[in-house]
Amino acid sequence: MKKQLYLMRHGETLFNVLGKVQGACDSPLTNKGKKQAQQAATFFQENQIDFDHYYSSTQERACDTLEIITNSNHFYQRKKGLKEMNFERFEGESSELQPKGPHNFETFYEQFGGEKAFDVQNRMLKTLHSIMDKEDHQKVLAISHNGSCFYFLNSIWKHSDRKIPIHFPNCAIFIYTYEKYHFELINIIDPTSKKSIL
Repeated sequence: MKKQLYLMRHGETLFNVLGKVQGACDSPLTNKGKKQAQQAATFFQENQIDFDHYYSSTQERACDTLEIITNSNHFYQRKKGLKEMNFERFEGESSELQPKGPHNFETFYEQFGGEKAFDVQNRMLKTLHSIMDKEDHQKVLAISHNGSCFYFLNSIWKHSDRKIPIHFPNCAIFIYTYEKYHFELINIIDPTSKKSIL
């Protein structure tokens, strides 16, 4: 039987609104971000999606998103492997200073003490495989970040005829199946509109 992973981006944050680079650094959820998390909770309830295990990035914006979704009623584990890409000296600066296009993220930040895209992808793969390989993990919710979700998706993307999405709305839900050490993307849902963004 195929397992299911629901990988999700956190809700809107103050730095998202201010247009600031937010990787290893953190900022709180806005009221809109909290509402987005509540809308994600409603989506799961309306579709009768119940989880047996919960995980979050160690960053506050991800933990807060998960705690809103679960109403703080479920135990969850925090994993550093689910954290956002570290932009080091660019952290907290205007996002206008960042290079444009995902190809520029491959190694650009390494020269400033940050992470390479390859390293982010590898830690996401390692972390999510280790989670889903657990025998009692059949349906899992994990909260992460835009960049980390992108690099994970990029590692398993198979649609050569379609361009991989780059930017995802806050609280976007990536639905994957997992079987025999293999992830397959089923859909990406925006819980605000309740529509697919694929």
